[in-house]
Amino acid sequence: MSMKSRIAERLTSGLEPIRLDIVDESDLHAGHSGARDGGETHFRVLVVSPAFEGRSKVQRHRMVYSLLAAEFADGVHALALQTLTPGES
Repeated sequence: MSMKSRIAERLTSGLEPIRLDIVDESDLHAGHSGARDGGETHFRVLVVSPAFEGRSKVQRHRMVYSLLAAEFADGVHALALQTLTPGES
């Protein structure tokens, strides 16, 4: 299973988003810290979920990072996150 698929699966089961966009931007970071052959290290993620209601940006990001702990342990180096409630999207 690709890292992108793993991220999608974890975020879908943990946050039940109404929108989830995941873009692998690893090619933009070739030669930079954390980059590796084969990519799948740098991602841009947009998550729109009711689970973020009443939570600060920091709390939302912590929720995402907590759900993706195994993926970070397996080589994800960076996420560019946008975390919104349905009313903010």
